[in-house]
Amino acid sequence: MGIFKFTAYLYLVVAAFFVYDGIMRIQAGEAPYMSFAIVAVCIFMFFFRKSQIKKFQNRR
Repeated sequence: MGIFKFTAYLYLVVAAFFVYDGIMRIQAGEAPYMSFAIVAVCIFMFFFRKSQIKKFQNRR
């Protein structure tokens, strides 16, 4: 069960990287839309995984 908790927080690490990437793209004058879209998906997946872990633990 510990690995599932770890993967949920891995989404936050990936989101932080893409926030950095998006900021660097803004400063370079490029379009950061894809980076921020990935950030939104990662944050959604974090909360989705956390809720699924909680449901799995309650079922036991």
